[in-house]
Amino acid sequence: MARLKVTQIRSGIGRKQNQRDSLRSLGLKRINDVVVKEDRPEIRGMIFAVNHLVNVEEVE
Repeated sequence: MARLKVTQIRSGIGRKQNQRDSLRSLGLKRINDVVVKEDRPEIRGMIFAVNHLVNVEEVE
């Protein structure tokens, strides 16, 4: 299964609550945090909610 490398590039301060919750659920706490997640529909949905705050790359 493919994996996604998600990097937070912008702050969640001043954003809607659902966007802040999505960042936390992805495991992102601060700018330049990086997590690697499995490419699943739930993860894609969280990334879609915060796509203006993160960079996404496919790895492996």
